[in-house]
Amino acid sequence: MAQTRVDLIALQRNAILALLIALSVAAWALLIWQGAGHDAHSGMASPSMGLGAPLFIAVWLAMTIAMMFPTVAPMALTFHKAQAARRKRGQAFVGTWAFLAGYLLVWMASGLLAYIGAIAAEAVAARLDLSAEAQARVGGLILVAAGLYQLTPLKELCLTKCRTPIGFIMTSWREGTLGALQMGAHHGAWCLGCCWLLCAIMFPLGMMNVAALASVTVIVFAEKTLPWGPVVAQAMGIAILVYGLLIMIQPQALPIFHG
Repeated sequence: MAQTRVDLIALQRNAILALLIALSVAAWALLIWQGAGHDAHSGMASPSMGLGAPLFIAVWLAMTIAMMFPTVAPMALTFHKAQAARRKRGQAFVGTWAFLAGYLLVWMASGLLAYIGAIAAEAVAARLDLSAEAQARVGGLILVAAGLYQLTPLKELCLTKCRTPIGFIMTSWREGTLGALQMGAHHGAWCLGCCWLLCAIMFPLGMMNVAALASVTVIVFAEKTLPWGPVVAQAMGIAILVYGLLIMIQPQALPIFHG
């Protein structure tokens, strides 16, 4: 009986990991398809991508799944292991997906805020009649801010929370499916605190810029999962800062620049 229980838990863990990978791959395929045929002169290069709020948030969630699910897997699997030790096997499986739902709810809320910010930025740019060079320099300023944030104690704290699944589980445990949802939201908040400015640089770089999306994904994965992740975070912070300064000096260095 004990062996059967262990095998079933292992099967569930493998199923969760496989589903996370499959969802991430599907999200990448959707983003690549969505970005195909859209160049820097199209509406997709604007902050809101020319989309209404529901579709923008849907794309934002696809980006979240593509970029974040590979890095959230260790936390989800650790959560499932803890759930399986405390609850019935079926409840543990359901609870893990409630955890992931809570995680996505936080990112959905951030997508709504991002959309409001994008619409506001477009309105201000139109009202001030900013030149292409001025808009590019604003993008460079966002990159500078993102680079500086990578070097702050708050970034380090959020990154530490994301890198230590056992510590998070031990200090944030809540019972039941609702508790799993709350824990997922709690972890999502730490993840958002860790990555929000890395996501924000997608606005000046181009929301459908697949190369930029892939680069940010690699940075997030490396800083969250590799042993030298904190060093990667700081090194990338310096690189992003330098690139932002370059754009402020030479606006044409921005990928979506068009004069």
